[in-house]
Amino acid sequence: MTVKKILFVSSEVSPLARTGGLGDVVGALPPVLRRQGYDVRIIMPLYKPISARYGSDLQFLGWHMIRMGWRTLYCGVLKMDLDGQIIYFIDNEYYFNHDQIYLDYSFDIERFSFFQRAVLDSLEKPLDFMPDILHLHDWQTGMIPCLLQAHYHPYSRLRQLRTIFTIHNLKYQGIHGKERIADLMDLPERFLTEDGVLRDGVPNFMKAGIVYADQVTTVSPTYAAEIRQEYYGEGLHDLLNRQAHKLTGLINGIDTKNYNPATDPDIACRYTNENWKEGKAACKAALQAELGLRQQASLPLVVMVTRLVEQKGLDLLLHVLEELLDGSLQLAILGTGEVQYEQALRETAKRNPEIMAVSLTFDDALARRFYAGADLFLMPSLFEPCGLSQMIAMRYGTIPVVRETGGLKDTVQPYNQYTGSGNGFSFSNVNAHELLFITRYACDILRHMPEAWQALVRQAMQEDFSWNRSATRYGRLYELLAAEQAEEQPCT
Repeated sequence: MTVKKILFVSSEVSPLARTGGLGDVVGALPPVLRRQGYDVRIIMPLYKPISARYGSDLQFLGWHMIRMGWRTLYCGVLKMDLDGQIIYFIDNEYYFNHDQIYLDYSFDIERFSFFQRAVLDSLEKPLDFMPDILHLHDWQTGMIPCLLQAHYHPYSRLRQLRTIFTIHNLKYQGIHGKERIADLMDLPERFLTEDGVLRDGVPNFMKAGIVYADQVTTVSPTYAAEIRQEYYGEGLHDLLNRQAHKLTGLINGIDTKNYNPATDPDIACRYTNENWKEGKAACKAALQAELGLRQQASLPLVVMVTRLVEQKGLDLLLHVLEELLDGSLQLAILGTGEVQYEQALRETAKRNPEIMAVSLTFDDALARRFYAGADLFLMPSLFEPCGLSQMIAMRYGTIPVVRETGGLKDTVQPYNQYTGSGNGFSFSNVNAHELLFITRYACDILRHMPEAWQALVRQAMQEDFSWNRSATRYGRLYELLAAEQAEEQPCT
C-alpha cells in the first residue's frame, strides 16, 4: 500500500495564523509533499481573523454536537481552498472567535481539548476526507493518539489511522489537573497513569503524544539527541530515551520562493549570488537610514530578528552589550517580548543612537530589510529546536553567529580559517564572553579578509534550505506507517 492521504492537525498555519516556527512549518511543508504525490490537507481552529478575512471563501460542510463531560458543544466544520491547499476549520465561537491564537493558559487547555476531540469526531462526519495518517503538531494535538485508543478502538473506522507527532518545542507541554482532563477528554482510568498521560501525577499533553503516537519526530537531528539529556529534556528525557526507537530528528526547511532576495519586493535593492555585493550595500545603506544609524558602509551591521525572551539568549547579549558597542560595529534588533528585555534594549539604544537601533514590533517587511541589509545575524539561543532565522539570513547573504545547539548546530558550519570553508560562526557554551569574542572575530574577518568574507557569503547563499529533502524523509516515515497498516489488515 502506498500512502496517499495525510491530514496535518495544528493550532497554527501560515499565513492564516502563526506565532512562530510551528505555523511556518505547517504552512510550508504540505505543498512540497503534494508535489511528491501525497494528498495532504490541514485542519485547524477557525480563529476570528480568519473568518473575518476569508468568510466568503469558506464552504460550510456541516455541524454536529460534541460531548465534553457535562457539556454539549456545537462544532461546525468548514473548508477552504487556499492557493491549491485544502484547509479544514473547526468552528466554535466560544473557543475560537478571538483575535489571538492563544489566550489564558487554563482556557487554552480547554480550547484545545475541544479542538482535538472535534477533529476526531469530525472525521466520520461531516469531513469529506478520511486520511491514512494524522500528522500532529505540538502539545495542542498531543492527546489525539491517546483519544484514538480510548474512544475509537477496536470497532471504529478510525482504528486504522496511524499517527505522527512532531515536537516543535518541548518546553511547552500542555499540563493541567487530572480531574479536569479526565472530564474534558472522557478518559478511562487506565490512561490516567504514569505509564499513560500522567507525568508526576498530572496529565501532560506532550507526554501523551510521545507515548501513544506511532512515530515521533522533532525538528532537527541535534535537538532529537539533546532532548534525551536532562538539561534539554524539560523533565521528559527519560521518557524520550525509552521511546527513542520511534524518535527521529528532521531538519526544517524554509520557503525559498518566499524568501528570495532576487524577487523580494520589500527590500531596497534586489540581488542574487552574482551581484550580492552591490545589492547588499544598497540594502545596508537604506536600512541604516531607516533606523537612524550612522551612514557608514565600513561599520559591520549586526542584527537580530527575534522574540525577546530568555530562550533567545537575551541575557547573554545584555551581559556584554556595553562591551560590544565599542564603536567597531552597529547593532539593530527587531522583535517584541518580555518587558525587562524591551526596556533594557531601548535604554541602551537611546544612549548609543548612531550605532544601535531597536524596533519593538513585529513587522515582516521590516524583518526582510534586516535580513537583506545586515552583514551578520546574531542568534545566541540557549536552546533552539530548529530555528528558521539563521537559514533565512543565509538566503539573503547575511552570515549567522549562533550558539551550537539544536538546528543551529545542524545548519551553521563554522568558518575554518585554514580551509576557508564554512557558512557562519558559532560558539559552544552558554557564555556571554564567548558570544562577544566570536562576534568581534566575525567582524574582523569582514573588515580585514575580504576574500574570505566573500567566500562565506557565496557559500551561505548557495545552501539548499528548501523543504524538498525534509519532505522526502517525511515521505519515508509515511510509507513505513503505511506498510505497518497494511500488515494489520485482515485477510479476506
